Amino acid sequence: MLAIRYDRRPLGYFFARFLGKRFPQLCIGYLVPARLVRMPEPKLPSPHWVKVKTLLAGICGSDISVLTSQSSLYFSALTSYPFVLGHEGVGEVVEVGSMVRKVRVGDRVVLEPALSCPVRELKPCSYCEVGLYGNCERVTEGIISKGVQTGYCRDTGGTWGEFFVAHEHQLHLIPRDIPDEAAVLAEPFACALHAVIRSRPQRNYKVLIIGCGTMGLMTIKALRLMGFDGHITAVAKYAHQGDMAWQLGADAVVKPDSRLDEELSATAGARVLKGELGRKVAIGGYDLVFDCVASSKTISDALRWARVRGKVMLVGMPATPKGVDWAPVWHKELQVIGTYAYGVESLKGLKIHTIEMSIRALKENWRELCRLLTHTFPLTNYRKAIAVSAHPGKYGAVKVAFDMRLQ
Repeated sequence: MLAIRYDRRPLGYFFARFLGKRFPQLCIGYLVPARLVRMPEPKLPSPHWVKVKTLLAGICGSDISVLTSQSSLYFSALTSYPFVLGHEGVGEVVEVGSMVRKVRVGDRVVLEPALSCPVRELKPCSYCEVGLYGNCERVTEGIISKGVQTGYCRDTGGTWGEFFVAHEHQLHLIPRDIPDEAAVLAEPFACALHAVIRSRPQRNYKVLIIGCGTMGLMTIKALRLMGFDGHITAVAKYAHQGDMAWQLGADAVVKPDSRLDEELSATAGARVLKGELGRKVAIGGYDLVFDCVASSKTISDALRWARVRGKVMLVGMPATPKGVDWAPVWHKELQVIGTYAYGVESLKGLKIHTIEMSIRALKENWRELCRLLTHTFPLTNYRKAIAVSAHPGKYGAVKVAFDMRLQ
């Protein structure tokens, strides 16, 4: 099968880091850790596993960070090499183990990538026992190699390959009336829903969304679908992102330019004071801030623009941001909450899996959300796909995906 595989190559790692910011499309090839290869299809690790033929595979910002050697080395101890990239995907079941009961050959499914205790066929840890599969603490144990997710484990393959394997626990059936182009959004939209559920927004809150890439735009929609009818201000770098933010439910859209502080202070009813070396401090601010970028600047802005005892949700996947000013956390007594993946949520006394919530939302809103999938490419055109994903302003992109149906 064809796949984009990542191998551990120390010199290639630094070469990709050198190329990454200006030429991310060159970070797949012979001189860097990732390359397009033809390799054997992955085998089922146990009778509870399933082989899936990939139909569409999303390109996540975290994938770009891995390719360009910008991602945090924190995860290196939790990863097995070589691995096939890709953790977002919709596919068709082509083989099932003898003990599989959840899916059948021919079913269309989306992947829940967390390689948790049920996947590793272990007795559940305390987190998996309550459905917090993304928080599993046993991701180095069990019947497969270490890895927090599909796409970072050598035994599972990844969605950037023509086939991958998954435990039946990881697969969620897709109704026939949801097209592939919407189904591929189920996993990232589940992340946005989980972030909103964890944030617990109150009706009278003023909310700030920093960054209107895929996660920022999905967070706006998730807030509205969860019933939040308060004010949402979105910071959008590019015009096409701003247009989508309006369409998905933002009340105000501003650009991250020289007038940003002025516009945010007016919307939040806050004051901006100037200190030494041009440092600005906001008095007042937003009740709830979602940072959907995770750069040093956006994290600092999120902390600065949260009101006293406000809440900051770190939704974007960070690399190793430097120069973040954490003084507002102490001074304003902020709650800073990281959000990662999803699991079984508690809503109004009911238990429901976040991906199942995402699939239900897509069933009702797929025409609107499908607009977020702006570009698709065959796997063999990976250079263009990576360039478009890494430079959304130049290409008018939001979500980019590999279309394996074109292979």
